[in-house]
Amino acid sequence: MPASRRLRWQPDSNSPASGKPGAVQGTRHAALVTLDAIGIEGAEKVMRKVQEMAEAGDMRAAELLLRRLWPERKGRPVEMELPALNTTADLPKAMAAVAAEMAAGNLSPEEAAQVSAVIEAQRRALETQDLAARIAAIEAREMAK
Repeated sequence: MPASRRLRWQPDSNSPASGKPGAVQGTRHAALVTLDAIGIEGAEKVMRKVQEMAEAGDMRAAELLLRRLWPERKGRPVEMELPALNTTADLPKAMAAVAAEMAAGNLSPEEAAQVSAVIEAQRRALETQDLAARIAAIEAREMAK
């Protein structure tokens, strides 16, 4: 095919402004819209039935209903003493504190891992700061020569 006849994809090739027929971006097929309407109607019926069962004493139905209304919290605030994390020398003390809290049963293993991840992020930040200072010192020494 000659170069002048090559077809190229146009980002708005189906937009009304392009002059070409096609669906407007963001429109949905009529069948999907109809299925969504049926699904919403069916979901309302199911939720009403679950509510009736929960009110009649079905604890499983009550659990399902409550989980939909008030989803479980994914985490909780963790209160514990940590040393100030100003230098990399402070990090082992902080990790030891996390391990001790977990061993004492004050933190779950998951919570300890999350606190440790925050300490690890602080370690990376301290190391980055240290490396930047070292590079600046090397550059200043080189410029003085």
